[in-house]
Amino acid sequence: MPLRSMTGYGRGTAAAAGVKVEVELSSLNRKQFDVRVSLPRTLFSLEAPITAMLHEKLCRGCVTAVVKTKITALGRRRGIVVDEGAAAAWIRALRKTARRLKLADNFAGSSLLNLPEVLRYDDVGEEPQRVWRPLARALRAALRQLIAMKQREGAALQKDLERRLLMLRGIVREIKKLAPHVTRNYIAALRERLKALGISAEERDPQLLKEIVIFADRSDISEETVRLESHLQQAAKLLQDREPVGRALDFICQEMFREINTIGSKANDAQIAGLVVKFKTELESIREQVQNVE
Repeated sequence: MPLRSMTGYGRGTAAAAGVKVEVELSSLNRKQFDVRVSLPRTLFSLEAPITAMLHEKLCRGCVTAVVKTKITALGRRRGIVVDEGAAAAWIRALRKTARRLKLADNFAGSSLLNLPEVLRYDDVGEEPQRVWRPLARALRAALRQLIAMKQREGAALQKDLERRLLMLRGIVREIKKLAPHVTRNYIAALRERLKALGISAEERDPQLLKEIVIFADRSDISEETVRLESHLQQAAKLLQDREPVGRALDFICQEMFREINTIGSKANDAQIAGLVVKFKTELESIREQVQNVE
């Protein structure tokens, strides 16, 4: 599956059984999957199957579904119901009463309008079982549009993330080149300070060697750079994955922040410190983009 953004919009319509249904879907950033369905009051029972259909295709983000129904001309005609049995019973009873009271038998078709329970209108839009079929079709159409938009935005996100990951790889390479010089620079600086203080120290002086070994151990960043390179490789691989990768990318970003912070605190070198700031700035931009990846 191509990389997908969490933001998008889709709309679908369908008509059947005398009712027209319109479904609008919109999706925004959210760490988890959250669905909000707006339905006519009489269709609340359809919220669960709508949510299930959405969850089949989407796995992350805040999705809002707005469902609107409208009775078609055919539906209005079908909604008109005349209870002929009740009408016949009413007319027989009324004619019998009219004869007994010596009244004129002048009943006409318009008389049916005044007879209780004879004429009624059934609103087909209020029947969930009748609405579900066109609603499901409209929902699928809206989902197709929504996913297409999410994929278009996802393609742009992917290009930007790939470019930024390449920049981070370059920064790590620069840090690795500088790392071996950190201890040598420290030794030179230490000797200069000792010389300025008028203290002579032989190259094999035990105290000097001990100080150098301690510094070299504390400033060693080889493990951190190896882990950073591994994280960057994993992130690049995830961008080519066919499954949703937003949560995994977010986790890798957190791990890279941890490693680069450790490098910054251990290296004790101005050039590396500058590269650490550059790496963190770029990584923060990546993390912001990842927040919008499904």
